[in-house]
Amino acid sequence: MNSKGAMVRRAVVPLVVAGMAVTLITGCSTSSSVTATADPNEKVTLEFSQWWEPELPAGALRTLMDEFQTENPNITVKLLSAPYAATKDQTVAGAASGVMSDVVGLDGAWVSDFAKQGALADLSQLMKDAGYDESQLASQVKIKDSTFMIPVLNFVYPMFTNDDLLAKAGVTAPPTNRTEFTAAAEAVTKSGDAKGWVLPLSLQAPNGIQNDVMSWAWASGGSMLKKGAPDLTNADVTSATNYVKDLWDKGVIAPGSLTMTEQDKVEEFTNGRVGMMIDSLSHVTSIREKNPNLKFSISAIPATDGFTGKRGIPYASWGIGVSDTGKHKAEAWKLVQFLMSEKTNSTLSTLAHAFPGNTTSTPDFTGTDPLFKTAFDIYKSGTPVNEFVGLPVAEQLMRDFDEQFQGALTGTQSVDDMLTKAQAAWTAKF
Repeated sequence: MNSKGAMVRRAVVPLVVAGMAVTLITGCSTSSSVTATADPNEKVTLEFSQWWEPELPAGALRTLMDEFQTENPNITVKLLSAPYAATKDQTVAGAASGVMSDVVGLDGAWVSDFAKQGALADLSQLMKDAGYDESQLASQVKIKDSTFMIPVLNFVYPMFTNDDLLAKAGVTAPPTNRTEFTAAAEAVTKSGDAKGWVLPLSLQAPNGIQNDVMSWAWASGGSMLKKGAPDLTNADVTSATNYVKDLWDKGVIAPGSLTMTEQDKVEEFTNGRVGMMIDSLSHVTSIREKNPNLKFSISAIPATDGFTGKRGIPYASWGIGVSDTGKHKAEAWKLVQFLMSEKTNSTLSTLAHAFPGNTTSTPDFTGTDPLFKTAFDIYKSGTPVNEFVGLPVAEQLMRDFDEQFQGALTGTQSVDDMLTKAQAAWTAKF
């Protein structure tokens, strides 16, 4: 995210690589039928499923696909676009039935499961077949020695605040620590127009555990792992979980949390029904488009009172993979290579307010939303962290935690008991 090119690349790339280059040690099924070369005369239609198009400016992704088709006149790209949760459901179903789209948008939490099913092609082999220089990639998600996902764009997850709701509640600035956050959430709720915070805990799409719960621990330098193994009963995770439960008990969280998805969360904020949310920077554009009059800011997720270390900055990626059951892997790789090219990746990262996946790409601040620069400053001041990326059955781990956490919120068990049970469930899967 920059206007100064090389200076920013030096700042961003080490952080992204440190936070994202993942090698797993779990077993998996690797691609056994990689297409080495494409027939230049064959007319091919590629299906590209993703949640990106709804989150980019209208027509932006289609324009890039048209550019790709101009460069590759024998390849047509059919975009299959849906919100994140729906895309996940479609991709899971496609992986199980062997009809996954040729090119698929991926979340790092999905990769281990899909690779074990044999649903994803070995991108390392595709890169080798194409003679591709992978040194330009900021990071890759690997299982053993094979790449199954390439992060195209990387997004920070800051805190969003509705400026008007906070001002009406007498809150003059975004909260910086937990005490201030609680006070702000209570003040907004008491104003009568909205709830203070929104928390999505759908068991169907349990990434709220990653983005909205565990992020409170990461923000204060905490970890849910110890030497690569689950460590959910430690003081940092216990403190963060108790803090979220305290917000629940105070009645400052939007109703419907137990079935709410990330998309629901964004809609609640966009429509002015909550004062604060933790969310991906990628939603800035869609929020602006759906509610041009909404005044909002972003800031770092509040840390524990008195915390002086580097804050953990949650991030997520728009990752990409290729179906192992598709008949046109070489053509699919051409599309991946196009998206990872310096020019296209720069354009995408600028449009989406994200960090590029190509180390030579340079997003342009000129004419962009000022929140883009703010997010970059937040990113530089902290440490990117997402401990779920690449974990075995990462989404199920979130769901295991979510199931126990819902019990704690509804009063059927204590936080200590739920963390002990979640720890046991996680340990059985490692």
